[in-house]
Amino acid sequence: MKVKKYVAESMPEAMKKIRSELGNDAVILNSRVIQTGGFLGFFKKQNIEVLAAADSKPEKEQKPMIKNKQSNQKDIAKFTLEGQKLPVNESHNDHILKELNDLKKLVGTMGREQNQNTAHLPAPLLRVHNLLHEQEIDQQIIFSIEQNLLEKWYASGESAEPTVEKWLESEMNEKLTNIPFGGISFQKKYVNVIGPTGVGKTTTLAKMAAECVMTHQKSVAFITADTYRIGAVEQLKTYAEILNVPLEVCYSLEEFNIAAEKFSQYDLVFIDTAGRNFRNKKYVEDLKRTIDFEHDMETFLVLSLTSKQRDMEEIYTQFSNIHIDRLVFTKADETSSYGAMFNLIYKHQKGAAYITNGQDVPDDLIYATPEAITKTIIGVDSNV
Repeated sequence: MKVKKYVAESMPEAMKKIRSELGNDAVILNSRVIQTGGFLGFFKKQNIEVLAAADSKPEKEQKPMIKNKQSNQKDIAKFTLEGQKLPVNESHNDHILKELNDLKKLVGTMGREQNQNTAHLPAPLLRVHNLLHEQEIDQQIIFSIEQNLLEKWYASGESAEPTVEKWLESEMNEKLTNIPFGGISFQKKYVNVIGPTGVGKTTTLAKMAAECVMTHQKSVAFITADTYRIGAVEQLKTYAEILNVPLEVCYSLEEFNIAAEKFSQYDLVFIDTAGRNFRNKKYVEDLKRTIDFEHDMETFLVLSLTSKQRDMEEIYTQFSNIHIDRLVFTKADETSSYGAMFNLIYKHQKGAAYITNGQDVPDDLIYATPEAITKTIIGVDSNV
């Protein structure tokens, strides 16, 4: 990788230099406003300092950096950022080694520093930065979006804020484009919801079932394995009575198989699982002993948007031993920060099925799409 620092009077001028020397595929690693020149601290000039990089084309045969005059050998160790080690007889190149070590540290910490370097951003892009930061979007994602928007901004001749907002929406949608989204596929007979306690699994399951009955005219049945939470069975029994669907309670894998056979004539069987402490790995193993996850099943992991992202990550990791088809995000009406939803989907490349924004069954259920999630975060025509 070829890395070079540029100083220019403006970002367009800096980008012109970068393209000229590094090509159109160059990446901006960092940019900041600096003060240069002046006399006795006065009359300083404001410039833009940009650190850019471009992949070097691999050579067919790499030439040694140093030639041993005594042996005239050409098998000197190759020098890379990953393995910065020189033979003893090349110790006189410590200066080069130090520079590359410094570069490695710079690249490694660049992402963490981006949030502090916003002075160079035009006002509309600074508002974008602040919005994404307030929504707790991951800093690496913010940096990636900002670089693309900054290039569009200067290439277009400094567009107005509504245009920048459309660019932002497009950039965020683009990052989720290749991730599979969608609700119940109707390709599997069994629909299972899993997740920790308190995220609203039972209510979410009832909303999904009601939507299938009322909109798609499907015959459905309930199986519950949530025998730990007080009132859990009664809650689902109430929903079953409202929807006029049968319900079976299971305490073991054998009872689950019996209930599954009993409901073999129904279009869909919805399965409610116990919600317990997600930090206990034994919980997931208990689920496997109660439910046959290999049995023609579509599984949705339910996460609450009122949770911390760190907790969501832990929950996802704990349940990753079970095949998760898509995610469901609940309690959108109880928070004003939705960035964790975007971060989790993008990081794990796992699409979402639904977003819930209230307790009403079946009304407070929204189909999750990249567009719906983006609009929820940036506040454009959002239904959440």
